[in-house]
Amino acid sequence: MALPLLNYPPKSQNQRVEGYTVQGDDQPTIYSAEALLEYSEMTELIDAAYRQFFFYAFAADREIFLESQLRNSQITVRDFVRGLLLSDTFLRNYYAKNSNYRFVAQVIQRALGRDPYNEREKIAWSIKIGTKGVEGFVDELLDSDEYMENFGYDIVPYYRRRILPGREIGQRPFDIKSPRYDEYYRGILGFPKISWQEEVRRFKPQEKKATAGNPSLYLDMARSVNPRPASAPQVNTATINIGSTVPFRKLSVPVAPEPGSEG
Repeated sequence: MALPLLNYPPKSQNQRVEGYTVQGDDQPTIYSAEALLEYSEMTELIDAAYRQFFFYAFAADREIFLESQLRNSQITVRDFVRGLLLSDTFLRNYYAKNSNYRFVAQVIQRALGRDPYNEREKIAWSIKIGTKGVEGFVDELLDSDEYMENFGYDIVPYYRRRILPGREIGQRPFDIKSPRYDEYYRGILGFPKISWQEEVRRFKPQEKKATAGNPSLYLDMARSVNPRPASAPQVNTATINIGSTVPFRKLSVPVAPEPGSEG
């Protein structure tokens, strides 16, 4: 017997308030297949779906068969989203390396375009994973009233009212504040890497950089020089001929002058 979805109180977030949207450059672009006819427009829609769920899709991560079905109107955008959530790439990167609670949060952020309301919502959907599996969880989430009312069959999910006008910088994107790996797997993979901090410390503004002819430009070259003192040859003292090798100076003896000579 399948357990019903556990009730959870929805938190009052900005995406739940009608008419709260303030027009501006930060508003998300809505991609809908309802009136798409051009090949390039469908390509933009497919790329937007990959960005929403994969952040970036390499050639090996793309679902070519699903793309072909969507282009030929054999499936809807909702079916394409379902295929991406159940693809090997998404399950390998998000489900296999996270707990059920964290995986639920990742799927809600990408499929419903918002953060989970609370821990009770994560628990409610995690029970669905335990009773129906990942496929049953995805199907029930995409069949929910919230998904159908906001995206329906033809709209690619997007971040709903992510920018808050009352904040200076708004909210961070889900891909930044919720990385695909949890703390355990980030430790195994060596994340986060802090090698970039050394580059920041070594950065110098253009006006403070050394100009041509400055001796500091040759500092690295001078440090690379490794002078070695000349080694003295080893000599065996037993084979030294003192008489032939040591110079000997003879002293001249003064000669007495002969009688009758001058001087």
